[in-house]
Amino acid sequence: MQTEHLMVTGMTCGGCTSKVSRALNALSGVEDAKVSLADGDATVRFNEQLTSVKQLKSAVTNAGYGVDGTMQTKSGCCG
Repeated sequence: MQTEHLMVTGMTCGGCTSKVSRALNALSGVEDAKVSLADGDATVRFNEQLTSVKQLKSAVTNAGYGVDGTMQTKSGCCG
């Protein structure tokens, strides 16, 4: 198992953290994803043989948020 810390931008409420958490946990190989609105990050434990850091980041951006310095494509879950 590997642990990755991702800085997530664009989260504005608890709904945003839930959306990011669901996107990450839906990936094959993700054991656990903890998302913090206050810290603006996600800590993900995953099997690196089943998924990659690139796939984790794609899941966050596909959910509409920025990750590790990228800009978000939407303005959170509420707008």
